Amino acid sequence: VQLQASGGGLVQAGGSLRLSCAASGSTFSLNFVGWYRQVPGKQRESVARITTGGSTYADSVKGRFTISRDNAKNTVYLQMNSLKPEDTAVYYCNALGYNNGWYPRYDWGQGTLVTVSS
Repeated sequence: VQLQASGGGLVQAGGSLRLSCAASGSTFSLNFVGWYRQVPGKQRESVARITTGGSTYADSVKGRFTISRDNAKNTVYLQMNSLKPEDTAVYYCNALGYNNGWYPRYDWGQGTLVTVSS
């Protein structure tokens, strides 16, 4: 299974984007999904996750980003509002497993580039 993120683009600071996450070639459980982002030269970081217990956000995006799921479309979304230049990154999604902490289960998809201009 490989999850593909889409919906990135160029936006001005203060603007909004909505990213989508869907599985290629298979359905997957929407119960445990995470959004990550990576800036070249830096480690990939967790941005948000949605589980059966609710949603969790990194401090840097709390109050601005919202993760949600649409079971009918088998898609998970990341609504990003009040975007800042420091949100510029390639965004990825992945299904999550748990073993003393959440971890990405599958190989990474291509990701989608979000560029926020100042």
